[in-house]
Amino acid sequence: MSKSADIAALDGRHARSERSKLAIIDAALALIAEGNLIPTAQQISSKAGVGIRSFFRHFEDMETLFATIDDHVRENTENMFLGGDRSGTLDERILHAVERHADGYEDERNLALSTSVQLWHSETLRKNYARYQRGLRKDLDNWLPELKRLTRSEREALDAVASFEMWHRLRYHQGLGKRAAINVVVAIMKSILGA
Repeated sequence: MSKSADIAALDGRHARSERSKLAIIDAALALIAEGNLIPTAQQISSKAGVGIRSFFRHFEDMETLFATIDDHVRENTENMFLGGDRSGTLDERILHAVERHADGYEDERNLALSTSVQLWHSETLRKNYARYQRGLRKDLDNWLPELKRLTRSEREALDAVASFEMWHRLRYHQGLGKRAAINVVVAIMKSILGA
C-alpha cells in the first residue's frame, strides 16, 4: 500500500470515528429532548446506531460525555440568552429580559431538567451549572444596571425569581401559560426593583 493510500485510510477512519462521536452526542441530546432525562450509555448507543464498545472508545465515562455535550451546545445555549434590545425604560428592559430568558428556558427545558436531576452525582454537571448561573446573573446585570442598588437579599431574591427553577414551577407545576408566567416574573421583579 502506498503512503498516500495509508494516509487516505487513516483519514477515512478518523472521519468515521468523528461521525460516530457526533452521532453519540446527537443521540444523547435527542433522548433528553424526548424526555429521557437520564439516558444510559446503552440507550444512547442504540439511538446513535453504534455499539456500546464504540461509545466507550469515544467517552471513557458519562462525565466525559457530559463535558463534550457542554462544549457542543455551549455557544448556542449562551446565544439564546444574550442579545436582544437592551434599551428603553426600566419597565421595558425588565420585560425584554424576562421574555428573552423565557424563550431560552422553553427551548432548553429538558436539558436543564436533565442537568438538575443528575447534579448530585456529577462534578462536571455541577461545574457547568455553576458557570451558567454566573452567566445568567451577569446577563441580568447587563439588562438591568439598576440591580447595583439592591441589597444582597433583594438581589438574591431577584435571581431566584429570574431562574429556570422558578420558570419551571410556574409553567409546569402551577400550569401557567408562557405569557402568564412572564407576567408573574415581571411583576415580582418590578416589585423588588421598585419599578
